[in-house]
Amino acid sequence: MTVVSKRAVALAAAFITTAGAASAQSLCGEASDGGQWIGGTEDASDVATADTYSEQMALVLSGNRYVSVFSLSAPASVRIEAAGRGAGDPMIDILDDSGTVIASDDDSGGEGASRAELDLESGTYCVAVSSYDGTPMTAFVRVGTTDQEALTAGTGQAPVTPIEPDPTPMDEPEPVLPPQPTASGGSCDSATDLGTLGGDTSLTNSASVDDTPYYTFTLDTAQPVTVTASNETADPIITLFDMNESYLAENDDFDGLNSRIDMATPLDTGTYCLSVGALADTTLPIDIAITAYDADAAAENLYATGDTAPPLDGSVEIVDLGTLTSRLREDATVGGAASWFSVTLDSPGLLLMEAIDGTGTGDPFVRVFDDLGRLVTLNDDYGEGYDSLVVVRANAGTYLFSVVQIDGTVSSLTRMVFEKYLPAE
Repeated sequence: MTVVSKRAVALAAAFITTAGAASAQSLCGEASDGGQWIGGTEDASDVATADTYSEQMALVLSGNRYVSVFSLSAPASVRIEAAGRGAGDPMIDILDDSGTVIASDDDSGGEGASRAELDLESGTYCVAVSSYDGTPMTAFVRVGTTDQEALTAGTGQAPVTPIEPDPTPMDEPEPVLPPQPTASGGSCDSATDLGTLGGDTSLTNSASVDDTPYYTFTLDTAQPVTVTASNETADPIITLFDMNESYLAENDDFDGLNSRIDMATPLDTGTYCLSVGALADTTLPIDIAITAYDADAAAENLYATGDTAPPLDGSVEIVDLGTLTSRLREDATVGGAASWFSVTLDSPGLLLMEAIDGTGTGDPFVRVFDDLGRLVTLNDDYGEGYDSLVVVRANAGTYLFSVVQIDGTVSSLTRMVFEKYLPAE
């Protein structure tokens, strides 16, 4: 739904404190902390005397909520609405001045929008907007009297009066986990022996889990090792043990659906056991390789998977999109190896990036790092589809974005949108 406000749309996020913030007045209990007057100022937020509705754009960050504040100088019939952009699905709680929730709604506005129509006495009220599935969301919030123009179509359903939760906790079901390979029951004693690893040699084999679920290999000198298991269709999972069947490490889905264990700390001399499982198809051959650990190769592999930020020295290709002042778009073909992009902010703000699959076959995964290589945030499957969206409270500086397909065998056109929102003044 395209919305054009008849009044100035106040763009703000829950972390921004401005001259119009209501939190200093302790309205609606603690609910108004960081809240924004719906009309921009307290005087302009009296819905009972306004000649038209008031509206804000709300940026709801992961797990947080956005709070709009309005007042009534006289009793009035009030309509309160929130409509999400894109796949956003807002929920609203309406609170009175004491912080008590007097009404809640999810979908009464139609098409995922929220709407409540209430007869309210004079006083101050807060509208708390949250995301139904907890993902970041942009939404429009509108408050006006019932005779003014509505934001949503409405379904004719009344808002839900909150019900006190049952204090008796419910037992949550145990998660159902995929079967994990182990070396118990003497399986390592009957494993396929790959031989002794030494020098620049590598130990390899290709077999299905049904045929060869366990391998052994020997180190005649203490050294670090790398173990890989490759066949994305089979979706391998590997576990490394010593010969006393003591657990050392396990991995699933290091590179797409392939698995990899890097033992950077040298293993002692002796014999080791590798257990191999397949989460998808145990009849397909899985390529096993055991090699000497290479720190440079391991770092390059992490850059390729998007798990670790590369240095800004040109050794890894990073598309520099320049200084982000408002909004820009970039299209790229993204596959199993991460594509890297950077943007620079010359002042603090809210940094939003969305990765949209353009073909219907991809599933992009996004990670954000600062210029020191620290992971800031990540996302996969925002909303109801497979697109990704990240929102970052960002200081001035350079930020790196890795975009990679979850399925490493897929290469798909991906459209990226970068947006910067400034604090309100």
